[in-house]
Amino acid sequence: MELENKRALVTGGSSGIGYAIAANLVEAGCKVAINGRDEARLARAAAELGAEALPGDVGVEADAERIVGEFAVRHGGIDILINNAGFGRFAPLLETKTSDFEDVLRTNVIGAFLVGRAAARHMVEQRSGTIVNIASTAALKGFPGGTAYATSKFALRGMTECWREELRRSDVRVILVNPSEVQTEFAARAGYEKELSEKKLRAEEIAVAVRGVLVMDERGFVPELAVFATNPF
Repeated sequence: MELENKRALVTGGSSGIGYAIAANLVEAGCKVAINGRDEARLARAAAELGAEALPGDVGVEADAERIVGEFAVRHGGIDILINNAGFGRFAPLLETKTSDFEDVLRTNVIGAFLVGRAAARHMVEQRSGTIVNIASTAALKGFPGGTAYATSKFALRGMTECWREELRRSDVRVILVNPSEVQTEFAARAGYEKELSEKKLRAEEIAVAVRGVLVMDERGFVPELAVFATNPF
């Protein structure tokens, strides 16, 4: 895919991995809009990036439909969806609250579904487009304390496989990207601290990986990609 002038929507684009991907796509010449729930933060990020701001909660059906609909109307369609919005809550099974479990699934799974479905309608009609779902290596292996988060990412992986088999017949590519630990605000927002390290992944590495899978000629695609730090120890 030649990225110049491609129309790209990035959910969860006001910080972290989403912000880095949006910056990379702007640099590549895409017409980029970013989405997030915090309108003030989103506006600042959009101004920094030179992107559009589309505020809203992807886990709310009306918001998800509006976000994609407004983007498609402004640009006459959508070429790239980066389904990145997500967060984590971590606790042992016996301490996991039902409300936390539901909140994580609402954004990480239902939100991805709602935005993906809305974007896919346009892509099927166009007979072109690429959906990139940002999951995690937690979609490959569970871990203590990961009941809510790993469940959401396993679900996203399964959903991606279903979409891939359905949409490729309409010339729409569906790609899953599984980052391992990335140094962003994710940990702090989840309620724990991580020391910064020069050896661990940054959001920029994930952005480069995403750009790499996007630029492949559209006759082919990478179904799933995991990104690990070479030596984080």
